[in-house]
Amino acid sequence: MRPYLFINDNLVIHILKFSDEIIDALSIDCVIFGFKESELYVLLVKHGIGPTIGQWALPGSWIRYNESIDAAATRILSSQTSVENIYLEQFKTFGDLERFPNRRVITIAYYAFVNIEKFNPKPGPTEADVKWFKVQEIPTMAFDHSQIFESCFNFLQHKIQHEPIGFNLLPPKFTLLQLLELYEAILNQKLDKSNFRKKFLKMNLLVDTKERQKDVSHRAATLYRFDENIYNKLLDKGFIFEV
Repeated sequence: MRPYLFINDNLVIHILKFSDEIIDALSIDCVIFGFKESELYVLLVKHGIGPTIGQWALPGSWIRYNESIDAAATRILSSQTSVENIYLEQFKTFGDLERFPNRRVITIAYYAFVNIEKFNPKPGPTEADVKWFKVQEIPTMAFDHSQIFESCFNFLQHKIQHEPIGFNLLPPKFTLLQLLELYEAILNQKLDKSNFRKKFLKMNLLVDTKERQKDVSHRAATLYRFDENIYNKLLDKGFIFEV
């Protein structure tokens, strides 16, 4: 809380006592999902300073007094991981009383989906390391970041059955097998290949590029891309994709 000067000393005392009961700080934490070679990943940083030095965590830090929360999310992610120019969406606010030691801190969680091959993360000046972890192999994290991740991952598993996500996780041209593997990685279950293919093609969401894979040892598969107009319409109205 910023210091204030009042002529009435009694008022100063009253305000200082009241300040002990207000929220002490507001922060941002980012859950960044990536996909590569049929595996789903999340981006973590290792703290290089402070009481949690050496611990892995979600990219996150404090919101500055003079910036919006969206601007803070972009700045924090970029400064700690060098990942930038991506669309971050607000997910949920976390404010358990004991989530941060010795202070009352509320954090706003953001999430994003990215194609891992487009980024080369590098740790910022306060981070010892930055690394992609498979979602099944995430280490113990600082504070309540494991809870934040689990909550966001559960949200993702629900979201993928109601919105056509994957636009940013897959390459511009992809096979139906790659799309199937993305769904399997997020839902953490095996899906019927033939049934999946029929359901997805029925939505007219995919466009046959009339191209096939190159430089593969197996039979080259057809390459598809998303129809952006239909994709955006489905994003607006949603759909139910029963696996």
